[in-house]
Amino acid sequence: MVKGILDIFHNRKMIGRLAVNDFKNKFAGSYLGIFWAFAQPIVIVSIYWMIFEKGFRSRPLPEMPDFPYLLWLIAGMCPWFFLNDAVNNSTNCLIEYSYIVKKMKFNIDIIPLIKIVSAAFVHFFFMILVVVVYVLYGKVPTAYALQMLYYTFGTFCFSVALVYFTSAINVFFRDMAQIVGIVLQYGMWIVPVMIAESQYPEFLRPLLKFNPMYYIVEGYRDALIRQVGFWENPMMTLYFWVVILLLFLIGRFIFKRMKPHFADVM
Repeated sequence: MVKGILDIFHNRKMIGRLAVNDFKNKFAGSYLGIFWAFAQPIVIVSIYWMIFEKGFRSRPLPEMPDFPYLLWLIAGMCPWFFLNDAVNNSTNCLIEYSYIVKKMKFNIDIIPLIKIVSAAFVHFFFMILVVVVYVLYGKVPTAYALQMLYYTFGTFCFSVALVYFTSAINVFFRDMAQIVGIVLQYGMWIVPVMIAESQYPEFLRPLLKFNPMYYIVEGYRDALIRQVGFWENPMMTLYFWVVILLLFLIGRFIFKRMKPHFADVM
């Protein structure tokens, strides 16, 4: 594990350059270019806002019944978009960068990170947009909002742990990318992203907390709405990082075991 982290640190400049190129190439040839990277999450949020707030008159916070649903929604959608974009795009990264994988001297351990860093560019824009929307609604974020950077780091680590596993499996089982896409679509409904925890059946509510994204999504809302620090939930914080560590170790183990055979099947 330590070697893997050191590899990331030593190659950080190369990862950054490749991530910038990946971000640019994603929209190369499009008339509107990178506009589409930002337009999609905005459109999705607008649709859910119209359905749940304007249609169903949803009030996600019983303790704050007048709190706008849109503000509650975007606080949860922000990290979810990051995870969804990072894991979806990174699962196929070894196939996409097969010409690099076949180079014997290139450290292919950093390839899964390229897509995640590329997704982070859009995420930081969305974070700024979230703060702007809160200000426009008269809910100016406090210093607690700086915790979004901490939870962004947590989402990044969670993505890395998952992607080492999914990208390695995808080399030998090409249906993995489609499976990941379906799981992520379903996963949005087993984390209180669009529906408040209080609206789930009572027997399911304790189970939601086993999902690491519960910690992240509710953490964003703690930072922006409830003004609660992550240090005030020590058990959830400990649980989250222990799970991330275990997932990272499993992902790295599988990636390293399969790495010698990547070039043979490409």
